[in-house]
Amino acid sequence: MTFKTKESRLFLVLGCFFVANAILSEFIGVKLFSVEETLGIKKFDINLLGVKNLSFVMSAGVLTWPIIFIMTDIINEYFGVKQVRFLSILTSILIAFAFLVVWGSMHLSAADFWVHQNINGEDLNMNNAFSGIFGQGMWIIVGSIIAFIVGQLADVLIFHRIKRVTGEKALWLRATGSTLISQLIDSFVVIFIAFYLNPQYHYSWQMVAAIGLVNYTYKFVVAILMTPILYVVHAIIDGYLGKELAHKLTQMAGRG
Repeated sequence: MTFKTKESRLFLVLGCFFVANAILSEFIGVKLFSVEETLGIKKFDINLLGVKNLSFVMSAGVLTWPIIFIMTDIINEYFGVKQVRFLSILTSILIAFAFLVVWGSMHLSAADFWVHQNINGEDLNMNNAFSGIFGQGMWIIVGSIIAFIVGQLADVLIFHRIKRVTGEKALWLRATGSTLISQLIDSFVVIFIAFYLNPQYHYSWQMVAAIGLVNYTYKFVVAILMTPILYVVHAIIDGYLGKELAHKLTQMAGRG
């Protein structure tokens, strides 16, 4: 395939952004950050389902997830269900491959001169730091991959169900609506597998539900805020493709 046509080049670019951001999300996701402190506001003290002192502590992976869901909706809009499914399965395989490579790299014998280094005035064991950052637990990896696949497939199906009702109108409804529901699924699946089924943690269902609801609240707000960006991206792509080709692609995508 030579990618000579506008639509083939568009699919290549969108697909690359989709895959790259999904893999990035997995690796930066090991860092947890406080949303309130990042924004410079006082931490919320939330009591939910008997779980006290909850606040908006999120995985850094949320930085790239809005991009992934925008890519999902755009690819869905122009190329249809089959292409999103293909990319979702491919991405899951690549994420698993990436973790396998990282696992192998963790078992390499570190060079003596590299192990102990001074970073920002602090002596660090670089080998331990490397393993701590990249060595996510197997339950978390499995939960993350399953949540990604389930969330993506749900997003695709809901997107097209809404589109059958609204037609070409109300892009915001099918895009944001499908994202909100798929994010709800994603938020709970990964926590359930990684922390409820995992015998190392075995969180109570109240803890899983409370953390999931807090995380989903953040994702809900971000999804709403990202809606105007979706329209901007859509307009740029329509300008690149031309009105006739853009309409042709969306019509073909709607047929599955």
